[in-house]
Order: sequence, then structure tokens, then C-alpha cells
Amino acid sequence: MAKTILVVDDSASLRQVVSIALKGGGYDVVEACDGKDALSKLTGQKIHLIISDVNMPNMDGIAFVKAVKQLPNYKFTPIIMLTTESQEDKKMEGQAAGAKAWVVKPFKPEQMLAAVAKLVLP
Repeated sequence: MAKTILVVDDSASLRQVVSIALKGGGYDVVEACDGKDALSKLTGQKIHLIISDVNMPNMDGIAFVKAVKQLPNYKFTPIIMLTTESQEDKKMEGQAAGAKAWVVKPFKPEQMLAAVAKLVLP
């Protein structure tokens, strides 16, 4: 059975690029346009990994990660931050919130799939 990954980004084109890479790697993908939209999609189904942008309207990635970690079904779901932010303090903030990895845009699909493979166990 394919593993399901939630992709959260306010850029439709970026969600599409990530989705294509993940689907090519054999994953199922659920997409959300911001943190609030993503939270509304976390309805108890198994999500094996979340990939989230940091800078988004309505609810940014750091607030979203903190909210996810409060949900019993998703408390242990690994989260990769995919962002243009590369400052150390932002990374620390993401890590403190519960993010497991930090991938800086622009990224190569292989780089993304390698990070995903490390966090989604077969």
C-alpha cells in the first residue's frame, strides 16, 4: 500500500512539482494551500509524512507544525519544512516546533525524495 504524504504550500505550482516528484516515487499525495486548509484535511486518516512551506497566509508553517503536534493522531507524524528560509534561527524555530528536516527551495526532486525516504519507513 502506498504511503500518503500531505503537501502544504500556498504556491499551486510548487505543490504540483512536489506532487509529481512524490507520485513518481510511488507515494499518494494530499494537497493543502495553507496551514488552516491542511489542518482541515487531517481527519484521522493515516498520513505518513507532511511537507510544509514556512511562509503562507492564514497560518504559517511553524504555527501549523505546532498545531499538528497537538493532534493525537498526528503527534508523531514526521514533518519536512520546504522553504526559501535558510537562516539558522528559522531552522531552530522549526525544529523546536517539531519539524524533522529542512529543505531549502529551489530543490531537486531527488533531494526531496531522499529526505522523504529517510523519514517514511517501508
